[in-house]
Amino acid sequence: MIFKKYRILNVEFLHINKIKCKSKFSIGYGGEVLMRISKFLAIIMLVLIISALPCMAEVNEVDSNFDGKIDQWQYVNDEGKVEKIEHDGDFDGKKDQIEYFKGEKILEHVEFDRNKDGKMDHMQYYENGGKLSRVEKSSKFNDAFDWKEYFNENEKLTHIAIDENGDKKTDTTQYYDSSDKLARIETDTNFDGNVDRWSHFRDDSVLDRTAFDTTEDGKADQWQFYHDDQSLKKAEYDTNSDGKADRWEIFDSSGKLKKIQLDRNFDGKIDLTQKK
Repeated sequence: MIFKKYRILNVEFLHINKIKCKSKFSIGYGGEVLMRISKFLAIIMLVLIISALPCMAEVNEVDSNFDGKIDQWQYVNDEGKVEKIEHDGDFDGKKDQIEYFKGEKILEHVEFDRNKDGKMDHMQYYENGGKLSRVEKSSKFNDAFDWKEYFNENEKLTHIAIDENGDKKTDTTQYYDSSDKLARIETDTNFDGNVDRWSHFRDDSVLDRTAFDTTEDGKADQWQFYHDDQSLKKAEYDTNSDGKADRWEIFDSSGKLKKIQLDRNFDGKIDLTQKK
């Protein structure tokens, strides 16, 4: 399983074009000699209020590749701090990345448009001073965020939650070890909200064994073990739902069934062997 974190574009704080909002007002009054004092005072009060309003927020427009076209927009609040930066990363005239900041330019949230259709389909969330904590994306580009990646305090991937059927519920969860290698997959194969298949992996993310819940009681009752080439090595069955295997099927390296072993009285001991 390959996962990818999108790179955040470099920001150039070039104050090329600044769009500042300015307070404007006009007092229109006719040539009447007689005007009611109350109306005059109301106009004066409105003028004073508008004139006193601070309006220091600005947008810095930047041409980062010097092609004569604006491709970056920096939104600065009235305290002079950057709150948002929009990018046209591929210089096609469309915004495809938006970064959100808090405090002293601490990254909080980034949005990407991966397929350039004008819709943001990849989100990255940051915590603890700008460390990546979660990624959400629409894997099918259908507006449904069905893929979520979770990271620990060291920004190492811990697990991925996937919604396979679009019902907004996790159906498959992939777990990774400290070396970013796939360790386990849990799956809800019938979309009833309960995990019914557990796959475990060994070195280099090679499938080692899989457990199945075939009776939908939340417990594994069938186990399959695999050779390095992923061919079936052994299968175990719990036929009486006591949590213990009582039937074993052994396969050779080619995947051919060699023998069957049974525990017919469920005492934990093999009492019948059938060779093939």
